[in-house]
Amino acid sequence: MKKPVIFNVLRIIRGTTVDGPGFRTSIYLAGCTHRCRGCHNPQSWDPENGEATSLEEIMEIVEEEDFDVTLTGGDPLFEPDKLEILLKELKKNRRNVWIYTGYKWEEIIDSPRLQRVVALADVVVDGPYQEELRDRDLRFRGSSNQRIIDVHESLETGKICLSRH
Repeated sequence: MKKPVIFNVLRIIRGTTVDGPGFRTSIYLAGCTHRCRGCHNPQSWDPENGEATSLEEIMEIVEEEDFDVTLTGGDPLFEPDKLEILLKELKKNRRNVWIYTGYKWEEIIDSPRLQRVVALADVVVDGPYQEELRDRDLRFRGSSNQRIIDVHESLETGKICLSRH
């Protein structure tokens, strides 16, 4: 019998429009080492926070809502091996997936492990939140240093290609 994949989920927001284009299901995962000053979600830093939630439970909610998905937290890349399993399931179900991470794209590309995982997503919003660069007028980002990156185009061209969102 296969061991269930368990995620510590802080919350799942159904039908949100702030974490990417259109209505989305946003999944907030626990665990983050970036510890950004002014973080709006510092309880996400502790990987033990949240509710133990199985892959099946997450997918049930995603299918019930029938929206595209945003993975945030915390930092979804905190546990890349688990994230890879979740991303494969989401892509099997033809979901557009955004990932918010404190890692910069250059750090992701320098890590074969992170690059392999991120390649399964459609968009990455990269970079740590920087309180001094906060801008309430930015769409889908908290601070102006963060970029909305088209994953597939960036990997194909070998250079950062910003998403049109």
